[in-house]
Amino acid sequence: MALGPKNNDKPKEGDKRDLSDEAFMREVDDAVRSSDLTNFWQRYGRWLLALVVIGLAAFGGYIYWSNQQVEQAGKQGEVFVDAVDKLEANDEAGALKALAEVKKSGKPAYRAMAELVEANLAMEKGETKKALAAYAKVAADGDLPQPFRDLAVIRQTAGEFDTLEPQKIIDRLKPLAKPGNAWFGSAGEMTAIAYLKMGKEDLAGPIFAQIAKQKDLPESLKARATQMAGSLGIDAVQLDEKKDGASGDEDAAAKGDSK
Repeated sequence: MALGPKNNDKPKEGDKRDLSDEAFMREVDDAVRSSDLTNFWQRYGRWLLALVVIGLAAFGGYIYWSNQQVEQAGKQGEVFVDAVDKLEANDEAGALKALAEVKKSGKPAYRAMAELVEANLAMEKGETKKALAAYAKVAADGDLPQPFRDLAVIRQTAGEFDTLEPQKIIDRLKPLAKPGNAWFGSAGEMTAIAYLKMGKEDLAGPIFAQIAKQKDLPESLKARATQMAGSLGIDAVQLDEKKDGASGDEDAAAKGDSK
């Protein structure tokens, strides 16, 4: 017996209405979204385009500025090298002219180097006051890199060493007269000698011994420090060996405890 079509296979009138309503709502939703986007673009589109253009222009300007800075630094480096070459050729006038150009560049590092070279020249020519004033100017210039300022302090103090009170030398060089500092050798030696002038041999001797033990200092400076430490009753070599021996004993003891 053949079965006729079931009633539930046919879409009901209510279902048709639901499908029609759903399609209509989708169309309305799409239209609303399209309308919102259109309104948004009409209201803010120009501003967005302006922001994008400004951003691209700023980025391009930064790249151009950065390239200009690198190019200018390269040019100033060439001028500085030219000044040094002129000095080696005994063309002091030409060198000073080149150094003056370097100082106008606005590059702190090159300006510091140019001013230090000028100060060194003045010192070599016996123009001590001019040289010391130039060193003091570099040392006090907070816009310059710290290594150049520290070098200026060393050079200024060395030039004024015989006229300064020992305590003033010690106070000025205190930040630099520490092991591990790049200027410890020179600063430490002047500090130790200042202590000797004050009669404080107990403070001078250990500084000389520390200088003698530094591996990265010039051999001539280390030899002087070793000799000075020895004259003050401190054998820098023996102290170093004792330290190494003590470290070895501690390591051996530690190994023994771990067994």
